[in-house]
Amino acid sequence: MTTTSSTQAQTGSVKAGTPAVEFTHRLTEVAGTVETFLVERLGPEVGPGEIARPPRLMEAMRHAVLGGGKRLRPFLAIETARMLGGSEAAALAAGAGIELVHCYSLVHDDLPAMDDDDMRRGKPTVHKAYDEATAILVGDALQTLAFEIVADPTWQPDARIRADLVLGLARASGLGGMVGGQLLDLTAEGRFGAANMDVDDTLRMQAMKTGAILAFSVEAGAIVGGADEGQRAALLRYGLALGQAFQIADDILDREASPEAMGKATGKDKDAGKATLVDRLGIDGARAECDRLVGVCEDAVGAWGEKARILRDAARFTVARKT
Repeated sequence: MTTTSSTQAQTGSVKAGTPAVEFTHRLTEVAGTVETFLVERLGPEVGPGEIARPPRLMEAMRHAVLGGGKRLRPFLAIETARMLGGSEAAALAAGAGIELVHCYSLVHDDLPAMDDDDMRRGKPTVHKAYDEATAILVGDALQTLAFEIVADPTWQPDARIRADLVLGLARASGLGGMVGGQLLDLTAEGRFGAANMDVDDTLRMQAMKTGAILAFSVEAGAIVGGADEGQRAALLRYGLALGQAFQIADDILDREASPEAMGKATGKDKDAGKATLVDRLGIDGARAECDRLVGVCEDAVGAWGEKARILRDAARFTVARKT
């Protein structure tokens, strides 16, 4: 479970009583709630419609999901819904589903055929701790469990809302979103022949690979919270800018942070020839773009005033984090 001290380490030192402390406290609180929800979903007990839960699969799924991560995606879903007066229980379930899709993507992304990483969140990747076949099946199982949770009426009785959430998550994580973006990322490495991605190509790839799921995290909260068309459009602007800022900040950290701080290998993106805005704009230019995107986020939620303080803080956290 994420601790207050570890969350503060991610954002740098902060003073008691400041908005940063309030934000990290809330981020930690939500991360703990999400962790508890995920522990319950990943237990050994057979669920409705299931025949059995193979122990090795469940153990490897827990290895992939529990005890690490900022839980930023469910945090965004929960806080957006809370701002709008929506059900926190429904937002928690939706956010947990999104987090499981994110975790599945990390398991598959770490495989030798993809990024070939040995460490994730400070511990061996699933294919290193177990084996490649198990890792593939863990990713498959996490993805399907994610949609099961989002579609379950236990937390969201409104079938129309559940359908909107399932549809949105499928689109954000599928061929036109995360998975398609991963293919473009491999393309940029030259896996399928010579590639020359310009700034627009890089932005499109990052918007799909990373931004789509982050933006949907906000949109999921908007759906649960009953946002109207104008509100959803504003929150989508926020989510898209946040997703882009997150990826740029990640690329900066890959160049500047230590493997110990990140809990995984760093510097691999440059070695692999991946397309990043750090390469296109330089470190200073990338930082300036992050600052611009934070401004877009703040402007997008301006109509909510003080109610949107946590979302504004989340945008600042995205670019100031140290891991």
